[in-house]
Amino acid sequence: MYEWQQQIQTVIDEIDECIKQRQDDALTLRSLSRRLGYSEYYVTRKFREISGLQFREYLRLRRLAFALWEVRDSRRSLLEIAVDYGFSSHEAFTRAFKAVYGVTPSQYRRDPVPVVLRTKLHPFDRYFFGMGEIGMIKSTEEIKIYFVTIPAHKFLHIRNYESIGYWDFWQKQSQIPGQDCETVCGLLDSVKGKLDDLGGSDSNSGSGQICGYLNDPRGRLCSWGIPLAECYGVRLPIDYSGEIPPQMLLMDVPEGEYIVFEHGPFNYEQENCSIDNKMETAMSSFDYQKAGYCLDTTPGRMGYLYHDPERFWKMVRPVRKI
Repeated sequence: MYEWQQQIQTVIDEIDECIKQRQDDALTLRSLSRRLGYSEYYVTRKFREISGLQFREYLRLRRLAFALWEVRDSRRSLLEIAVDYGFSSHEAFTRAFKAVYGVTPSQYRRDPVPVVLRTKLHPFDRYFFGMGEIGMIKSTEEIKIYFVTIPAHKFLHIRNYESIGYWDFWQKQSQIPGQDCETVCGLLDSVKGKLDDLGGSDSNSGSGQICGYLNDPRGRLCSWGIPLAECYGVRLPIDYSGEIPPQMLLMDVPEGEYIVFEHGPFNYEQENCSIDNKMETAMSSFDYQKAGYCLDTTPGRMGYLYHDPERFWKMVRPVRKI
């Protein structure tokens, strides 16, 4: 039923890999269509039908996103960056960059204000379609549990007091102008100096984006009985002074103690539900009193969820000593 979503996901994965590896010869509609065994016309039509974008437009915007990260974070010349990402000249790169982001590459390098990047599309997700995990393998890795002190930092985010869970969060945010997933993730992708940033990798988690849980009496009760507001954003240094997008909030998070439940890398399609169950079991059965701690339900404390299958699944909850 979802065969073509999977096929287009294969194309999208290959696009990002080819851009990163500078494999322009493989980054053509002809090459990608042959890999799927269909005509260029048919793949183009299905790509637009599923993604809502023309193939060449998506490819251009992803190239510009990768190029922007280089402009922002490297000292390479703009001409070198332009050539690496498929532009024929510095002028062509500048025109394309300004048309999409409203500033030239040189202006952006001097003042990297948040702009909306074209994030990687994910048209196929087994769990979104209610298909569950494949279940061919099961991780034997244990959940690591440890306490940490996290230094003071800032959290740039959007917030929802009514949502329950990731999919519900984005469904509700999509009803608010400028707070849909594509816009918010695109803006966060461009923010410089994120504490958890890997430099614009395949997933939003890899670019420093995480779910947050704010202790707030206005929020819904979570599974462990605490009123929480669900958030989505990025952690920033405490001295961050960059521009704040108008649809986002920037809050100070003071230094505090946290408990971390962490599982290592896992296969998303084959293990996600199983790891979720293992995490929930570990969190619900942990003996806080024996450890000399309790969950800190003080309004304003933040917790974080890192869901990055290539690295880890990590729940970070605020605690205090008893």
